[in-house]
Amino acid sequence: MNQLVTDQMGRSLTVPKQPKRIVSLVPSQTELLYSLGLADCVVGITKFCVHPNDWFKNKMRIGGTKKVKFEAIKELDPDLILGNKEENSVADINSLSEEYPVWMSDIFNLDDATQMIDKIGLLTNTKLMANDIIRSINKGFSQLDQSPADRPTVLYLIWQKPHIAVGRNTFINDMIERSGFANYLQNPESRYPEIDLDQLGDSKPDLVFLSSEPYPFNEEHLIELKTQLPNITPILVDGEMFSWYGSRLTQSSEYLQNLKGTVERIRSAN
Repeated sequence: MNQLVTDQMGRSLTVPKQPKRIVSLVPSQTELLYSLGLADCVVGITKFCVHPNDWFKNKMRIGGTKKVKFEAIKELDPDLILGNKEENSVADINSLSEEYPVWMSDIFNLDDATQMIDKIGLLTNTKLMANDIIRSINKGFSQLDQSPADRPTVLYLIWQKPHIAVGRNTFINDMIERSGFANYLQNPESRYPEIDLDQLGDSKPDLVFLSSEPYPFNEEHLIELKTQLPNITPILVDGEMFSWYGSRLTQSSEYLQNLKGTVERIRSAN
């Protein structure tokens, strides 16, 4: 028995009413499937799907988010593939869509994320568990102070050599704003611009967040940045809490609240 559904890109596709062989091409959505109790239904994940650890160790990996292994997917014979517009290759998704039902998410903010969770709950007959996750997410974020009088500006870096930052019209930007900070980059058309830190000029950000992913910034980079930009406070942050838009969001609000407290203490000490 099949059903006609529409994904977040507005694409219509026919999927089984009870998918039994799911391939996930997105780490945060893989973790969501785990939270929905779908261990027996998920047959393939990417090499970046590190949560949960036992799935990472034991599920078949079908390549990366940007380059899938078509022969591995063919071997798995999925009846549903879950992807994401930003994280997956257009060419890969187009090719896979010729053979399999591919449901795509398109996430720019928290509302998009909870809508995705709701729709995947419907797709996989786990609506009640999806509702519980959504309620937990909404409760946590409703308790964040999203309109403080003083909003420190943040330059959020996701790569180096070259340095690449997060601009507006991104999910990470929404998390920055919901945390009580202001994105230093205000150009709505530059989603992930290259940044020359030596050319920031007089109007510098108050903070630089060095994300743990996709580039694994560490203490060494923190020290380098303190030397390069002595008047700016750099902080290592957990990139999963800012960028994973599945069930990880049940943990994000507490992390962001604690981060805000850490920033306040550091700024007061300085």
